[in-house]
Order: sequence, then structure tokens, then C-alpha cells
Amino acid sequence: MNLDNLIKEGSRSLKEKNINTCTLDAELLLSNVMGTTKEFLFLNGNLNISQKKIKKYKELIKRRVQKEPIAYIVGKKEFWSQDFIVNSSTLVPRPETELMLYKLVKYFRNKKINILDIGTGSGCILLSLLKELKKSRGIGIDISNLAIQTAIRNSKALNLINRSKFKACDLNEFNFGKYDLIVSNPPYIPTRDIKSLSQDITNFEPLIALNGGKDGLDLIKKVIYKSSILLKKNGLFSLEIGTNQYTKVINIMSRYKFRITSKEYDCNKNVRCIISTKHN
Repeated sequence: MNLDNLIKEGSRSLKEKNINTCTLDAELLLSNVMGTTKEFLFLNGNLNISQKKIKKYKELIKRRVQKEPIAYIVGKKEFWSQDFIVNSSTLVPRPETELMLYKLVKYFRNKKINILDIGTGSGCILLSLLKELKKSRGIGIDISNLAIQTAIRNSKALNLINRSKFKACDLNEFNFGKYDLIVSNPPYIPTRDIKSLSQDITNFEPLIALNGGKDGLDLIKKVIYKSSILLKKNGLFSLEIGTNQYTKVINIMSRYKFRITSKEYDCNKNVRCIISTKHN
């Protein structure tokens, strides 16, 4: 069977399961099996491939039919123009999380800073910042030891092992250092809303990294409190939040003397990221 026909067959199987990105997913999975780019598939549609590769491709299609995220199937996700290793112990990096990076990179460009990433997961936020901020160093913490192991693998793959550290620990027990920049993308989805998320998320992504408690603010409150202690004078605190949480979150931040300097909106015009500094 040739490449074109395999893509059509895979796309058809995915479409039957109401996967909207059926053709794109079929192409991504086949390019992964072939070890090539999607462009190669377009240019070599008549190329016949081995039964071994056909079997492997069909196995991946079956996984996607079960709604397993593409990123977990291929073991990586692009974020900030870099490929990050991901697995079921880490969230799949989202494009909206990149919103906080644009402002932070611009603000700290050419500066030497110390960064703390709370709830680091795959390490994508911290490591993307360090890729841009060549003089800086940072530490990422997460309650999941498996997530931390993944972040370490990513730091090695990106040649950042010498400027980054990762530690598995409970936030309540972390009291190390002072930081010019603290970033966090904590769990912020209210418990009652978890069941309404897509199967791609609920069946595969780690619940501990999604569930923000009754109102979605349990972990956000802890992150704000801890950041108020660990942030240096004139440092920045950047926090990703959920839909319709902005007013409640800034009220909490004001109690700890944080002053909002910037807010970033997602494509639905919701405040997705708050950047702040602390009053003396």
C-alpha cells in the first residue's frame, strides 16, 4: 500500500470516531512511523511501504481512535519551537501557555536571573525561558516524581542540564532560595468541570495536574502564598489561570500585596495569564 492510500484509510477510521483533525492526525502518525516530515508524505504519495510499517501505523491509528492524544502516541509535543518529551505523567503543553513567555522573554532579555517554575510538568515553561535567556538559571518543582524525570530528560535533550534543576516535592515543603521570576501553570479546573472535558483529556492526562478543587483555586492560592515569600524585591510573578477566574485571583493576589503589571488574553478573550510584582 502506498502513502496516499494509508493516509486516506487512517483518516477515514478517525473520522468515523468524530475526530475533527482526522487527516492531520493520520499524517502526523504516518510521518512518525516513517521517521520523516509531513512534506515528505506529500511529495512521495505513491511510495509503497513495508508491511511492518503498515502494521505499526495501524496500531497508532487504533490508539488515536481511543482518543489518546497525538502527543502521547508520538511521545512529544512542539512548544516554543522546540520538541518536548511528554507522557501520561505530564500535561500536553498548550499554545496558550506560550502567551506568558512572550512578555517575560522581552522583559528579561540579556539579564541574568534566577527562575522558579512551580508545577513544572514536562519543564516546557522553564526550559523555553532558559533557551531564550542565555545567562539565566532555574529550578522546576512538581509533586510528581515521574513528571520530574520527564523534565530532566527534556533538559538533557535541549542541552540545558547545566542551567536547570528539577525537584520532586510538595509546594508546602519548598522553601529554597529567592527568585527574580516565578512562573506557574497550576491545576485550575474546578472539580465539577473535569467530567465535561474531552475524552482526550479525562482519559489520558494526569488528573492531579488538572483538578484545582471545588472552585479551581485551591492550588492557585498556595502558589500565590508561596510566591509572596520566595519572590525577590522587584521580581515578577507570572501565573496562568482558568476561564472567568481573573477577578477572584487578583483579589487573592492583592491580599499578598501583588500588583498586576500585565495580563494576557487567549483567543476567546479570556485572561489566561497574569504578570505581577510585589509591593514592598
